[in-house]
Amino acid sequence: MLPVLPGVGTFGIISGVAMVGSGMTPFAAMAMSLATYAGTAQLAALQLHAAGAPLAVIFLAALVLNLRFALYSLSMAPHFRSATTPRKWLYSYLLSDNGYAHFITRYASHPDEAGKVGYYLGACTGIWTVWQASTALGVALGAGIPPAWRLEFTVTLTFFALGISVIRDKAMAIAAATAAVTAILAIGLPYRLGLILAAGAGIAAGMLAERWTR
Repeated sequence: MLPVLPGVGTFGIISGVAMVGSGMTPFAAMAMSLATYAGTAQLAALQLHAAGAPLAVIFLAALVLNLRFALYSLSMAPHFRSATTPRKWLYSYLLSDNGYAHFITRYASHPDEAGKVGYYLGACTGIWTVWQASTALGVALGAGIPPAWRLEFTVTLTFFALGISVIRDKAMAIAAATAAVTAILAIGLPYRLGLILAAGAGIAAGMLAERWTR
């Protein structure tokens, strides 16, 4: 897991700084990090909260962003079928993108190999520890920076960087451009509905562009 930990730590620091920069107390920021433990969903919820979105919209956005973990869990379920319910709750809490990728890469081709529980817990506990420690460092750094610096904008920059990094072809570029333009045009809609409209428009434009390309 060592190669992925620097990226996890960097993302955690950004998350901690952004939470404090948006007005959360250090205690609330760490409580959110420990209870939620979902970096992308945390930043999305934080951005929507700073924009004044209703709680229902924040909850829905976080739920949609975290739906991938349900798919991860389904593919891992056969490996932990004999585990007790409390252990399954622990495994689900520790589940992360990197932890899942490492586990499923190892055991999908060797399903009967021993040591699954130890491997999974070792990988995911390492990621959890680095995430929480780096978030705490970000919270500490953010608490000492003047509010006038508007550090919550780091959330927007982070999502912008993540979005740009996944554009691989013309269809994805068209989807991103359509979503961006729609979001700007719909910025005046109540309850931040422009974000949902932009996501739908981007998906539709990307699908049409991919079909035309084929």
